[in-house]
Amino acid sequence: MTYSWLELPAEAVDQAARQLLGWRLTANGVTVRLTEVEAYSGLGEDPASHAHRGVTNRNAVMFGPAGRLYVYQIYGMHFCANIVCGEPGRAAAVLLRAGEVVGGLETARSRRPAARRDADLAAGPAKLMQVLELNRAANDTSVVDGTGPATLSPPDGAAGTIEAGPRVGVTAAHDVPWRFWLAGDPTVSVYRRHTPKRRAVRR
Repeated sequence: MTYSWLELPAEAVDQAARQLLGWRLTANGVTVRLTEVEAYSGLGEDPASHAHRGVTNRNAVMFGPAGRLYVYQIYGMHFCANIVCGEPGRAAAVLLRAGEVVGGLETARSRRPAARRDADLAAGPAKLMQVLELNRAANDTSVVDGTGPATLSPPDGAAGTIEAGPRVGVTAAHDVPWRFWLAGDPTVSVYRRHTPKRRAVRR
């Protein structure tokens, strides 16, 4: 099986993100077709990246090898997953933002009973993790060699028209157009522009 995005250098993480659209991620009885992703570069290159300031216990997996999951928790309860790209020693990763459930639909519905439509089941990074039933235990596991809880497989054909725009949910470099999605797909998450919080004025 050919994983062309695995061969790209870290500085081409935006190209890797584009190439991952349409790929299918399977875990725990559910398969999701990736419809929205977001690229993050590494040390000193991308202030929005977890790896911007160097290696830590939390972000070490971002520095390779490629083809592994970088999983982290937000707000103390939700998980997000990235696929590591680039050569070992240089951090680069693609955040999995949204997808279409194409296998195990009933199982996915049981894990996200609050979703009003099937298109909403994995329409967001935390929702995607919920339907796949993945958590921090999946961190630093492979999605390409069959040893991890999740397996990535290529699309059946061309993914479709790809659009690009600003990233979501980051305070730094939020206008960098490194969020990519399949045009017109109903599972793509809703874009909300970053709005800096206003500091209270002491009187």
